[in-house]
Amino acid sequence: MTPQLTEFFHFLRFPSISTDRRHRDDVRDCANFLIQKFTGMGLQTELHETPGNPVVVAKNAPKPDRPTVLIYGHYDVQPVDPVDEWDTPPFEPTLKGDKIFCRGATDNKGQHFSHMLGVEETLEEHGDLPVNVIFLLEGEEEIGSPNLAPFLEQHREALKCDICAVSDTGMIGPGIPTMTYGLRGIACLEFKIHGPSLDLHSGVYGGAVPNPATIAARLVASLHNDSEVIQIPGFYDDVVPLEQWERDMWASLPDGDAATMDETGVAGLLGETGFTALEQRWGRPTAEVNGIGGGYQGEGSKTVIAREAMSKLSFRLVPDQAPEKILEHARQFLTAQCPDSCRIDVELGHFGPAYVMDPHSKYGKAAQRALETAFSGEPRLIREGGSIPIIQSIKDILGVDTLLLGLALPDCQIHAPNESFTVTNFEAGIRLNRALLEELAG
Repeated sequence: MTPQLTEFFHFLRFPSISTDRRHRDDVRDCANFLIQKFTGMGLQTELHETPGNPVVVAKNAPKPDRPTVLIYGHYDVQPVDPVDEWDTPPFEPTLKGDKIFCRGATDNKGQHFSHMLGVEETLEEHGDLPVNVIFLLEGEEEIGSPNLAPFLEQHREALKCDICAVSDTGMIGPGIPTMTYGLRGIACLEFKIHGPSLDLHSGVYGGAVPNPATIAARLVASLHNDSEVIQIPGFYDDVVPLEQWERDMWASLPDGDAATMDETGVAGLLGETGFTALEQRWGRPTAEVNGIGGGYQGEGSKTVIAREAMSKLSFRLVPDQAPEKILEHARQFLTAQCPDSCRIDVELGHFGPAYVMDPHSKYGKAAQRALETAFSGEPRLIREGGSIPIIQSIKDILGVDTLLLGLALPDCQIHAPNESFTVTNFEAGIRLNRALLEELAG
């Protein structure tokens, strides 16, 4: 095993689970490891305290005649449950063929550690970097980065840069260099239907008393028509249509419908009429049911009309949809659909806007050249369906775009048991960093 892989394995062994307070010391130990690593590389390094987990910042000596690149990543990881579905211990990195199995291997330790090693190699060979570099690694991404936006505001001047680079997105497939230039936004809510004052016997009262579970199901069903078009008034008012070059680019990729079915195990696809699976996943807004419940959930039958039922919804948004506006449209729609025989409470949840940049800008083209160097192939330009709200915060607060240069493969199983990262992409990430800094310097 190479010294770089040995060091990466040591990094992976920290159970830096940010959502579990029992691992608070592990998260801090992981941050301290990064501090030691950056210091050993000869970078100016600082551990910044926040109300939550520390933020690690590392810089080379800046020079005024060079562009400044901010490299963002996160050292916290997801919980490992269900543990019994792991084939190997979740925090004992295991190499099988080309794959390293461990929690955090892809999300996000492997991806940003590759950037760190790329910088280290360049410093060892040349004693300097072609650009000014600022590493910004946080420990709360997996819980929504609650303290990062305030940190950016507080340290706006110290983090001033020309462009941001992030490897926390995906590739189309093995060996296919992929640049993500857009992410969908998100808006969440929960509604609760209140009916009778207590659970009722369904035989005695059924047919006369409103059933909250039935009404919740009707409200959920009313979100879409038979063509899977969202029925909330005003929902599509601000949607920016896909450009023809985007549709052409995505149509040239491997069969998106087949890939979606293969990745998910579904027997068939069901989506908005007139759009391919990739267009639906990357460039169209959605309304999804994340949870629904009410009444008896145990074994066997219990003939009851539950006094209340609930559902959790999330909306994935595209440019230029405003999350607050969408949530208000949804609240009004659900309230209007609820019959007077019941009461509805709508609780609005977290939200973040969509992000998009011009992949044909000078920085976008530089990133594509770096990808082509690292992977020896023509880069593909995609959007992704997920949301990384902090990317828009970087845009709003620091005023710069972000180059999303993913190294995650479709089968890496982030957030799931048996998460993995390939040695091939680990090494390609090192090459990518070196090529990217050279291209941005030009």
